[in-house]
Amino acid sequence: MVRARQVKRGAAIGGLVLTLVATSALAAPKRPAPATARAVHEKLVVLDTHFDTPANLGRPGWSIMDRHSASVDGDQVDYPRMVEGGVDGGFFAIYTPSGPATPEGDRAARDFGITRAVQIREMVAKHADVFTLALTADDALSAAAHGKRFVFLSMENGYPFEGDLSLMKTFRGLGVTMMGITHFKNNALGDSATDTPKWHGLSPLGREAVAEANRLGVVIDCSHASDEVLRQTVALSKAPIILSHSGMRAVHDHPRNVSDADALLVAAKGGVIQINAYSAYMVPPPAPNPARDAAAKELMSGYMRMDAMTGAEKRALVAKRKAIEAQFPAPRANFDMFMAHLLHAIKLVGIDHVGISGDFDGGGGVDGLDDITAYPKVTAALLKAGYGPADIGKVWGGNALRVLREAQALGDPSAIPKVPTTL
Repeated sequence: MVRARQVKRGAAIGGLVLTLVATSALAAPKRPAPATARAVHEKLVVLDTHFDTPANLGRPGWSIMDRHSASVDGDQVDYPRMVEGGVDGGFFAIYTPSGPATPEGDRAARDFGITRAVQIREMVAKHADVFTLALTADDALSAAAHGKRFVFLSMENGYPFEGDLSLMKTFRGLGVTMMGITHFKNNALGDSATDTPKWHGLSPLGREAVAEANRLGVVIDCSHASDEVLRQTVALSKAPIILSHSGMRAVHDHPRNVSDADALLVAAKGGVIQINAYSAYMVPPPAPNPARDAAAKELMSGYMRMDAMTGAEKRALVAKRKAIEAQFPAPRANFDMFMAHLLHAIKLVGIDHVGISGDFDGGGGVDGLDDITAYPKVTAALLKAGYGPADIGKVWGGNALRVLREAQALGDPSAIPKVPTTL
Protein backbone atom coordinates (compact mmCIF):
# COMPACT_ATOMS: atom_id res chain seq x y z
CA MET A 1 0.00 0.00 0.00
CA VAL A 2 2.75 2.46 0.90
CA ARG A 3 4.42 1.92 -2.47
CA ALA A 4 1.23 2.60 -4.38
CA ARG A 5 0.78 5.89 -2.55
CA GLN A 6 4.34 7.11 -2.89
CA VAL A 7 5.91 6.04 -6.20
CA LYS A 8 8.40 8.83 -6.77
CA ARG A 9 7.61 9.67 -10.32
CA GLY A 10 3.85 10.13 -9.78
CA ALA A 11 1.97 12.64 -11.88
CA ALA A 12 1.05 14.88 -8.94
CA ILE A 13 4.63 15.28 -7.79
CA GLY A 14 5.83 15.76 -11.36
CA GLY A 15 3.34 18.55 -11.91
CA LEU A 16 4.40 20.30 -8.73
CA VAL A 17 8.07 20.13 -9.70
CA LEU A 18 7.37 21.53 -13.17
CA THR A 19 5.52 24.43 -11.57
CA LEU A 20 8.45 25.00 -9.22
CA VAL A 21 10.99 25.05 -12.06
CA ALA A 22 8.84 27.39 -14.18
CA THR A 23 8.45 29.94 -11.38
CA SER A 24 11.93 29.77 -9.87
CA ALA A 25 13.45 31.92 -12.62
CA LEU A 26 11.11 34.77 -11.64
CA ALA A 27 11.44 34.73 -7.87
CA ALA A 28 13.18 31.87 -6.12
CA PRO A 29 12.28 32.00 -2.41
CA LYS A 30 15.21 32.17 0.00
CA ARG A 31 13.44 29.80 2.38
CA PRO A 32 11.42 27.22 0.42
CA ALA A 33 8.29 25.97 2.11
CA PRO A 34 8.47 22.35 3.36
CA ALA A 35 6.20 21.14 0.54
CA THR A 36 8.52 22.67 -2.03
CA ALA A 37 11.61 21.11 -0.42
CA ARG A 38 9.89 17.73 -0.38
CA ALA A 39 8.90 18.09 -4.02
CA VAL A 40 12.53 18.79 -4.94
CA HIS A 41 13.65 15.79 -2.91
CA GLU A 42 11.15 13.51 -4.63
CA LYS A 43 12.38 14.57 -8.04
CA LEU A 44 16.01 13.65 -7.29
CA VAL A 45 17.67 10.25 -7.48
CA VAL A 46 18.62 9.76 -3.84
CA LEU A 47 21.19 7.14 -2.92
CA ASP A 48 23.27 6.31 0.15
CA THR A 49 26.70 4.82 -0.52
CA HIS A 50 26.94 2.73 2.64
CA PHE A 51 24.07 0.75 4.14
CA ASP A 52 25.15 -1.84 6.73
CA THR A 53 21.64 -3.29 6.56
CA PRO A 54 22.80 -6.67 5.10
CA ALA A 55 23.94 -7.59 8.62
CA ASN A 56 20.23 -8.10 9.35
CA LEU A 57 19.54 -10.44 6.45
CA GLY A 58 20.43 -13.65 8.26
CA ARG A 59 18.44 -12.86 11.38
CA PRO A 60 15.46 -15.13 12.07
CA GLY A 61 12.21 -13.53 10.96
CA TRP A 62 13.77 -10.25 9.83
CA SER A 63 12.46 -8.77 6.58
CA ILE A 64 13.43 -5.68 4.62
CA MET A 65 9.72 -5.28 3.83
CA ASP A 66 8.69 -4.74 7.47
CA ARG A 67 8.84 -1.32 9.05
CA HIS A 68 11.33 -1.29 11.89
CA SER A 69 12.24 1.41 14.41
CA ALA A 70 15.58 3.01 15.20
CA SER A 71 14.43 3.69 18.75
CA VAL A 72 12.97 0.24 19.47
CA ASP A 73 14.97 -2.36 17.56
CA GLY A 74 17.85 -0.18 16.36
CA ASP A 75 17.24 -0.81 12.65
CA GLN A 76 17.45 2.23 10.39
CA VAL A 77 16.80 1.01 6.84
CA ASP A 78 13.89 -0.96 5.36
CA TYR A 79 11.63 -0.69 2.33
CA PRO A 80 8.77 1.28 3.96
CA ARG A 81 11.22 3.87 5.28
CA MET A 82 13.05 4.07 1.95
CA VAL A 83 9.73 5.13 0.45
CA GLU A 84 8.97 7.54 3.29
CA GLY A 85 12.45 9.07 3.12
CA GLY A 86 12.43 9.38 -0.66
CA VAL A 87 15.46 7.07 -0.92
CA ASP A 88 15.82 5.38 -4.30
CA GLY A 89 18.56 2.95 -3.32
CA GLY A 90 22.16 2.60 -2.37
CA PHE A 91 25.19 0.43 -1.83
CA PHE A 92 24.42 -2.48 0.49
CA ALA A 93 27.66 -3.39 2.23
CA ILE A 94 29.26 -6.79 2.64
CA TYR A 95 30.92 -5.90 5.93
CA THR A 96 33.45 -8.48 7.10
CA PRO A 97 34.91 -8.03 10.61
CA SER A 98 38.69 -8.00 10.85
CA GLY A 99 40.31 -11.28 11.84
CA PRO A 100 43.55 -13.23 11.80
CA ALA A 101 45.75 -13.08 8.71
CA THR A 102 46.03 -16.85 8.49
CA PRO A 103 44.93 -19.32 5.80
CA GLU A 104 42.05 -20.35 8.05
CA GLY A 105 41.08 -16.75 8.71
CA ASP A 106 41.24 -15.86 5.03
CA ARG A 107 39.03 -18.81 4.08
CA ALA A 108 36.51 -17.91 6.77
CA ALA A 109 36.44 -14.29 5.56
CA ARG A 110 36.02 -15.45 1.96
CA ASP A 111 33.10 -17.68 2.86
CA PHE A 112 31.51 -14.99 5.02
CA GLY A 113 31.72 -12.45 2.20
CA ILE A 114 30.28 -14.81 -0.41
CA THR A 115 27.43 -15.79 1.92
CA ARG A 116 26.56 -12.16 2.57
CA ALA A 117 26.62 -11.33 -1.16
CA VAL A 118 24.21 -14.20 -1.81
CA GLN A 119 21.92 -13.00 1.00
CA ILE A 120 21.73 -9.53 -0.56
CA ARG A 121 20.92 -10.99 -3.95
CA GLU A 122 18.31 -13.30 -2.42
CA MET A 123 16.67 -10.27 -0.79
CA VAL A 124 16.43 -8.55 -4.17
CA ALA A 125 15.15 -11.68 -5.91
CA LYS A 126 12.52 -12.34 -3.23
CA HIS A 127 11.14 -8.82 -3.55
CA ALA A 128 11.73 -8.20 -7.24
CA ASP A 129 8.50 -6.23 -7.47
CA VAL A 130 10.07 -3.39 -5.46
CA PHE A 131 13.84 -3.97 -5.66
CA THR A 132 16.25 -4.40 -8.55
CA LEU A 133 19.92 -5.38 -8.63
CA ALA A 134 22.02 -2.49 -9.97
CA LEU A 135 25.30 -3.12 -11.76
CA THR A 136 25.69 0.23 -13.53
CA ALA A 137 24.65 3.83 -13.08
CA ASP A 138 22.06 3.37 -15.82
CA ASP A 139 20.53 0.46 -13.88
CA ALA A 140 20.02 2.77 -10.91
CA LEU A 141 18.47 5.54 -12.99
CA SER A 142 16.15 3.10 -14.75
CA ALA A 143 14.99 1.58 -11.46
CA ALA A 144 14.26 5.01 -9.99
CA ALA A 145 12.35 6.05 -13.09
CA HIS A 146 10.12 2.99 -12.69
CA GLY A 147 9.50 3.48 -8.97
CA LYS A 148 11.72 0.59 -7.83
CA ARG A 149 14.54 0.70 -5.30
CA PHE A 150 17.98 -0.21 -6.62
CA VAL A 151 20.56 -2.28 -4.76
CA PHE A 152 24.28 -2.03 -5.45
CA LEU A 153 26.69 -4.42 -3.71
CA SER A 154 29.82 -3.09 -2.01
CA MET A 155 32.49 -4.53 0.27
CA GLU A 156 33.66 -2.98 3.54
CA ASN A 157 37.09 -4.43 4.32
CA GLY A 158 39.24 -6.30 1.82
CA TYR A 159 39.71 -9.19 4.23
CA PRO A 160 37.62 -11.65 2.13
CA PHE A 161 39.99 -11.36 -0.83
CA GLU A 162 43.32 -10.53 0.80
CA GLY A 163 44.36 -14.19 0.78
CA ASP A 164 43.75 -14.52 -2.96
CA LEU A 165 43.27 -11.49 -5.18
CA SER A 166 41.58 -13.61 -7.83
CA LEU A 167 38.60 -13.52 -5.48
CA MET A 168 38.13 -9.88 -6.45
CA LYS A 169 36.88 -11.18 -9.79
CA THR A 170 34.67 -13.68 -7.96
CA PHE A 171 33.03 -10.90 -5.98
CA ARG A 172 32.77 -8.76 -9.10
CA GLY A 173 30.95 -11.69 -10.67
CA LEU A 174 28.49 -11.66 -7.77
CA GLY A 175 27.70 -8.04 -8.58
CA VAL A 176 30.08 -6.10 -6.32
CA THR A 177 30.87 -2.69 -7.81
CA MET A 178 32.71 -1.01 -4.89
CA MET A 179 35.43 -2.46 -2.66
CA GLY A 180 37.01 -1.04 0.49
CA ILE A 181 40.58 -1.80 1.53
CA THR A 182 40.58 -1.91 5.33
CA HIS A 183 38.34 -1.56 8.36
CA PHE A 184 39.21 -0.83 12.00
CA LYS A 185 42.40 -2.94 11.88
CA ASN A 186 45.29 -3.22 9.46
CA ASN A 187 45.12 -6.14 7.06
CA ALA A 188 47.32 -7.71 4.40
CA LEU A 189 46.38 -4.94 1.95
CA GLY A 190 47.17 -1.83 3.97
CA ASP A 191 46.87 0.24 7.11
CA SER A 192 43.68 1.31 8.86
CA ALA A 193 43.03 4.85 10.05
CA THR A 194 42.43 3.47 13.54
CA ASP A 195 45.41 1.14 13.96
CA THR A 196 49.17 1.52 14.44
CA PRO A 197 50.83 1.76 11.01
CA LYS A 198 52.31 -1.50 9.76
CA TRP A 199 52.84 -0.89 6.06
CA HIS A 200 52.93 2.90 6.06
CA GLY A 201 50.22 2.85 3.45
CA LEU A 202 49.44 0.06 1.03
CA SER A 203 51.26 -3.24 1.23
CA PRO A 204 52.74 -4.64 -2.00
CA LEU A 205 49.62 -6.83 -2.19
CA GLY A 206 47.45 -3.76 -1.66
CA ARG A 207 49.07 -2.06 -4.62
CA GLU A 208 48.18 -5.10 -6.73
CA ALA A 209 44.61 -4.89 -5.42
CA VAL A 210 44.33 -1.27 -6.61
CA ALA A 211 45.45 -2.32 -10.10
CA GLU A 212 43.05 -5.25 -10.11
CA ALA A 213 40.14 -3.06 -9.03
CA ASN A 214 40.92 -0.72 -11.93
CA ARG A 215 41.07 -3.67 -14.33
CA LEU A 216 37.70 -4.97 -13.11
CA GLY A 217 36.02 -1.56 -13.23
CA VAL A 218 35.47 -1.57 -9.45
CA VAL A 219 35.27 1.68 -7.47
CA ILE A 220 37.92 1.77 -4.72
CA ASP A 221 36.64 2.91 -1.31
CA CYS A 222 39.17 4.47 1.08
CA SER A 223 36.88 5.08 4.04
CA HIS A 224 38.54 3.48 7.10
CA ALA A 225 41.93 3.54 5.35
CA SER A 226 44.88 5.48 6.76
CA ASP A 227 45.94 8.83 5.31
CA GLU A 228 48.93 7.16 3.65
CA VAL A 229 46.73 4.50 2.05
CA LEU A 230 44.40 7.17 0.72
CA ARG A 231 47.23 9.22 -0.80
CA GLN A 232 48.92 6.20 -2.35
CA THR A 233 45.63 4.91 -3.75
CA VAL A 234 44.82 8.27 -5.33
CA ALA A 235 48.28 8.31 -6.91
CA LEU A 236 48.13 4.71 -8.17
CA SER A 237 44.52 4.40 -9.29
CA LYS A 238 43.65 5.14 -12.90
CA ALA A 239 40.06 5.81 -11.86
CA PRO A 240 38.63 8.26 -9.32
CA ILE A 241 38.06 6.84 -5.85
CA ILE A 242 35.36 7.31 -3.24
CA LEU A 243 35.17 7.71 0.51
CA SER A 244 31.85 5.96 1.00
CA HIS A 245 31.23 7.19 4.57
CA SER A 246 33.63 9.71 6.07
CA GLY A 247 33.68 13.08 7.81
CA MET A 248 35.80 16.23 7.61
CA ARG A 249 38.77 16.48 9.98
CA ALA A 250 38.77 20.28 9.84
CA VAL A 251 35.31 20.23 11.43
CA HIS A 252 36.16 17.54 13.98
CA ASP A 253 39.63 16.10 14.45
CA HIS A 254 39.31 12.31 14.26
CA PRO A 255 41.53 9.86 12.32
CA ARG A 256 38.47 8.43 10.53
CA ASN A 257 37.75 11.86 9.05
CA VAL A 258 39.61 13.16 5.99
CA SER A 259 41.90 16.17 6.12
CA ASP A 260 41.28 19.14 3.84
CA ALA A 261 44.52 18.46 1.96
CA ASP A 262 43.60 14.83 1.29
CA ALA A 263 40.01 15.73 0.37
CA LEU A 264 41.43 18.06 -2.28
CA LEU A 265 43.59 15.21 -3.61
CA VAL A 266 40.53 12.97 -3.91
CA ALA A 267 38.60 15.70 -5.71
CA ALA A 268 41.48 16.53 -8.05
CA LYS A 269 41.38 12.91 -9.22
CA GLY A 270 37.64 13.20 -9.82
CA GLY A 271 36.64 11.36 -6.67
CA VAL A 272 33.89 11.94 -4.12
CA ILE A 273 33.74 12.29 -0.31
CA GLN A 274 30.46 10.92 1.06
CA ILE A 275 29.74 12.63 4.38
CA ASN A 276 28.51 10.30 7.11
CA ALA A 277 26.40 10.79 10.23
CA TYR A 278 28.44 8.88 12.80
CA SER A 279 28.28 10.68 16.13
CA ALA A 280 31.62 9.45 17.50
CA TYR A 281 33.40 11.11 14.56
CA MET A 282 31.70 14.45 15.22
CA VAL A 283 32.02 15.04 18.97
CA PRO A 284 34.84 14.59 21.49
CA PRO A 285 34.81 11.27 23.36
CA PRO A 286 33.56 11.32 26.96
CA ALA A 287 36.07 11.31 29.81
CA PRO A 288 37.38 7.85 30.75
CA ASN A 289 35.01 5.93 33.00
CA PRO A 290 35.94 2.30 33.81
CA ALA A 291 32.38 1.33 34.74
CA ARG A 292 30.93 2.75 31.52
CA ASP A 293 33.72 1.25 29.42
CA ALA A 294 33.13 -2.19 30.91
CA ALA A 295 29.39 -1.95 30.25
CA ALA A 296 30.04 -0.79 26.68
CA LYS A 297 32.43 -3.68 26.08
CA GLU A 298 29.85 -6.18 27.26
CA LEU A 299 27.20 -4.50 25.10
CA MET A 300 29.45 -4.67 22.04
CA SER A 301 29.92 -8.41 22.53
CA GLY A 302 26.15 -8.68 22.13
CA TYR A 303 26.20 -6.74 18.87
CA MET A 304 28.89 -9.06 17.53
CA ARG A 305 26.30 -11.86 17.75
CA MET A 306 23.60 -9.82 16.04
CA ASP A 307 23.53 -11.95 12.87
CA ALA A 308 21.58 -14.69 14.63
CA MET A 309 19.40 -12.56 16.91
CA THR A 310 15.64 -12.76 16.93
CA GLY A 311 13.62 -9.55 16.94
CA ALA A 312 13.00 -9.88 20.69
CA GLU A 313 16.70 -10.35 21.39
CA LYS A 314 17.62 -7.30 19.31
CA ARG A 315 15.02 -5.16 21.07
CA ALA A 316 16.42 -6.28 24.43
CA LEU A 317 19.92 -5.34 23.30
CA VAL A 318 18.75 -1.87 22.23
CA ALA A 319 16.99 -1.41 25.57
CA LYS A 320 20.21 -2.37 27.35
CA ARG A 321 22.15 0.17 25.27
CA LYS A 322 19.66 2.89 26.20
CA ALA A 323 20.00 2.03 29.88
CA ILE A 324 23.78 2.37 29.66
CA GLU A 325 23.44 5.70 27.84
CA ALA A 326 21.05 6.95 30.56
CA GLN A 327 23.39 5.81 33.33
CA PHE A 328 26.47 7.27 31.66
CA PRO A 329 25.36 10.28 29.56
CA ALA A 330 27.74 11.24 26.77
CA PRO A 331 27.67 13.96 24.10
CA ARG A 332 25.87 13.05 20.88
CA ALA A 333 26.18 14.82 17.57
CA ASN A 334 23.17 16.48 15.98
CA PHE A 335 21.84 17.43 12.57
CA ASP A 336 23.55 20.82 12.55
CA MET A 337 26.91 19.16 13.15
CA PHE A 338 26.29 16.81 10.24
CA MET A 339 25.44 19.78 8.03
CA ALA A 340 28.63 21.53 9.17
CA HIS A 341 30.67 18.61 7.77
CA LEU A 342 28.62 18.54 4.57
CA LEU A 343 28.76 22.28 3.91
CA HIS A 344 32.48 22.45 4.71
CA ALA A 345 33.18 19.68 2.22
CA ILE A 346 31.12 21.36 -0.51
CA LYS A 347 32.83 24.70 0.00
CA LEU A 348 36.27 23.08 0.06
CA VAL A 349 36.20 20.68 -2.90
CA GLY A 350 33.14 21.84 -4.83
CA ILE A 351 29.66 20.49 -5.36
CA ASP A 352 30.86 17.85 -7.86
CA HIS A 353 32.88 15.94 -5.27
CA VAL A 354 30.59 15.51 -2.26
CA GLY A 355 27.86 13.01 -1.38
CA ILE A 356 26.03 11.55 1.61
CA SER A 357 25.91 8.35 3.64
CA GLY A 358 24.41 8.02 7.09
CA ASP A 359 26.37 4.82 7.88
CA PHE A 360 22.97 3.52 8.92
CA ASP A 361 22.66 0.09 10.52
CA GLY A 362 26.40 0.33 11.15
CA GLY A 363 26.45 2.74 14.09
CA GLY A 364 25.44 5.89 12.24
CA GLY A 365 22.74 8.32 13.27
CA VAL A 366 22.73 11.65 15.09
CA ASP A 367 20.01 13.64 16.82
CA GLY A 368 17.65 14.79 14.09
CA LEU A 369 19.03 12.33 11.55
CA ASP A 370 18.28 8.96 13.14
CA ASP A 371 17.30 6.98 10.06
CA ILE A 372 16.64 7.39 6.35
CA THR A 373 13.21 8.99 6.87
CA ALA A 374 15.07 12.19 7.86
CA TYR A 375 16.83 12.54 4.49
CA PRO A 376 14.35 15.14 3.12
CA LYS A 377 15.63 17.42 5.88
CA VAL A 378 19.05 17.42 4.22
CA THR A 379 17.53 18.55 0.93
CA ALA A 380 15.64 21.32 2.74
CA ALA A 381 18.84 22.43 4.51
CA LEU A 382 20.79 22.54 1.25
CA LEU A 383 18.03 24.59 -0.40
CA LYS A 384 18.13 26.96 2.55
CA ALA A 385 21.92 27.22 2.15
CA GLY A 386 21.38 28.45 -1.40
CA TYR A 387 21.97 25.34 -3.50
CA GLY A 388 19.60 24.58 -6.36
CA PRO A 389 17.97 21.26 -7.27
CA ALA A 390 20.59 20.37 -9.90
CA ASP A 391 23.46 20.78 -7.43
CA ILE A 392 21.60 18.93 -4.68
CA GLY A 393 21.00 16.11 -7.15
CA LYS A 394 24.75 15.78 -7.59
CA VAL A 395 25.20 15.44 -3.82
CA TRP A 396 22.38 12.91 -3.46
CA GLY A 397 23.54 10.55 -6.16
CA GLY A 398 24.85 12.15 -9.30
CA ASN A 399 28.44 12.39 -8.10
CA ALA A 400 28.67 8.81 -6.86
CA LEU A 401 27.11 7.48 -10.06
CA ARG A 402 29.59 9.51 -12.10
CA VAL A 403 32.51 7.90 -10.25
CA LEU A 404 30.98 4.49 -10.90
CA ARG A 405 30.62 5.27 -14.61
CA GLU A 406 34.23 6.42 -14.86
CA ALA A 407 35.63 3.42 -12.99
CA GLN A 408 33.69 1.01 -15.19
CA ALA A 409 34.62 2.86 -18.39
CA LEU A 410 38.31 2.49 -17.51
CA GLY A 411 38.01 -1.23 -16.76
CA ASP A 412 39.12 -3.97 -19.12
CA PRO A 413 35.95 -5.37 -20.74
CA SER A 414 37.61 -8.73 -21.28
CA ALA A 415 38.39 -8.98 -17.55
CA ILE A 416 34.97 -8.04 -16.21
CA PRO A 417 32.80 -11.13 -15.65
CA LYS A 418 29.25 -11.16 -16.90
CA VAL A 419 27.01 -10.78 -13.88
CA PRO A 420 23.62 -12.53 -13.89
CA THR A 421 20.91 -10.20 -12.67
CA THR A 422 18.83 -13.04 -11.25
CA LEU A 423 19.79 -15.95 -9.04
